[in-house]
Amino acid sequence: MSLVLAVNPEKLIKKVAAYLKDTQLVKPPPWAAFVKTGVHKERPPVDPDWWYVRCAAVLRKVYIKGPIGVSRLRTLFGGRHRRGYRPPVFAKGSGSIIRKALQQLETAGLLTKEGRKGRMLTAKGRELLEEAAKALSKG
Repeated sequence: MSLVLAVNPEKLIKKVAAYLKDTQLVKPPPWAAFVKTGVHKERPPVDPDWWYVRCAAVLRKVYIKGPIGVSRLRTLFGGRHRRGYRPPVFAKGSGSIIRKALQQLETAGLLTKEGRKGRMLTAKGRELLEEAAKALSKG
């Protein structure tokens, strides 16, 4: 079993997000401070570093799910849309956020396109996640 799957996902995502922020591999777009992460949310994220956390979470999901595209990632980052007096339904997450995160991770050399199948991790991206998981499992 992979070490990335064995460690606590929240701690792994925070560690990778801190690395992405320190090395400036990804950078939040100018509109990131004002947008919601999906139609099911009422407000934008409170955490000022939410972009790095989302990029790290997307990187982890691509590691686990193999070649995956924007549509499947939207489903994974969706949630319950409360519609007032009508019953709640599932709503997908924001496609623009996921698309821009994938594009930034691709320019950083952590992801690559796999034809029409979706995005895959490169050796550099796999190494980044495995090194972070190894550091978390030791300490």
